[in-house]
Amino acid sequence: MLTGEYVVLDGVEALAIPTRYGQSLSIEPFEIGKIVWESLDEKGEVWFKARFSLNEIVRPQIPGEHTNNEFKNRLFQILRAAKKLNPEFLNTNTGYRITTKLDFPRDWGLGSSSTLINNIANWAKVDAFKLSAKTFKGSGYDIAAAQHNNPILYFILKGEPFSKEIDISWRFTDQLFFVHLNKKQNSRAGIEQYHSKPKKNTKLISEISQLTSKIINCTTLLDFESLITEHEEIISKIIEQDSVKKLFFQDYSGSIKSLGAWGGDFILVTGDEIGMDYFRKKGYETIIPFNEMVK
Repeated sequence: MLTGEYVVLDGVEALAIPTRYGQSLSIEPFEIGKIVWESLDEKGEVWFKARFSLNEIVRPQIPGEHTNNEFKNRLFQILRAAKKLNPEFLNTNTGYRITTKLDFPRDWGLGSSSTLINNIANWAKVDAFKLSAKTFKGSGYDIAAAQHNNPILYFILKGEPFSKEIDISWRFTDQLFFVHLNKKQNSRAGIEQYHSKPKKNTKLISEISQLTSKIINCTTLLDFESLITEHEEIISKIIEQDSVKKLFFQDYSGSIKSLGAWGGDFILVTGDEIGMDYFRKKGYETIIPFNEMVK
């Protein structure tokens, strides 16, 4: 999500761009009544493996009954929610061998959860947005991004998600880079904190929609830098949190834009390849040019 973080929850239009990196899910027949699940990282190494019965998905679960493995509990939650949305899902004795494969390191925060939900929704033949709402309770923009191959405007109207593909004709993308902050941010925690704020500044929130439109249509890097800086200042006021540039990179000559939940994952920075040495010297080695990241 390039614009509209947090305030997309209040109906603001957000600009989101799908990445080249994703996650696959393959399904093969297996032993009757059993499921074997393997999750592979970008190197093809298993980072999660579980074997369980279909009955464990169908019957109610006592919290903590099966495991203290957070991912397995989350997986059970998603599968059970999918079955509630479609009672015919897994309504068979057929067993399955499920394999998921990430195209990116797990700590990158590019949507390992949302792509998993979208893939399971396709398998279960249910609405991915409804499945996401029952499990992760986010804005749903990441589900929309998983379903498109082009930039989108995403917004929520009367509780329903909407997205439309748009054209971005920026001629300065060779001067945009994504820098990983060496930590993964918990989006759910960020959303809960935002919801906990009793009063929202509606004037500032409306300004973000206007900025999104200006950012999409800007034609020069100078204008882009000015607009994303203004965006950072407004979100900073709304969530009462300092921007990442103010906190860590005050002496950087280019502009910096947080992405998604503030405090982790990637930031968008302006500059050139030589200028990226500024971040490398500070220990941020994962730097991806804009055109290599997005579809």
